[in-house]
Amino acid sequence: MESVGVESSGAAEFGANGKPKVDFTGATWLCSSQGVGDVQIAFVDGYIGMRDGRQEDGPVLVFTPGEWRAFVLGARDGEFDLT
Repeated sequence: MESVGVESSGAAEFGANGKPKVDFTGATWLCSSQGVGDVQIAFVDGYIGMRDGRQEDGPVLVFTPGEWRAFVLGARDGEFDLT
């Protein structure tokens, strides 16, 4: 089984909402050559950011490594299929 996790490089600062404050300025954003849509992901300080590539200045969803792993495994299992 391939790895779907991310190593953490240290403690993060958290906002009032309990979510980590991660600076994605200058991050390298990756996109898939497969599938439909313009979803991009970036790995910064042990966290994973996901955004709409068509709105690069828009919001970024931030995942912890555990949340990312659950998301990827759920997607692989078809948990989010709308058909």
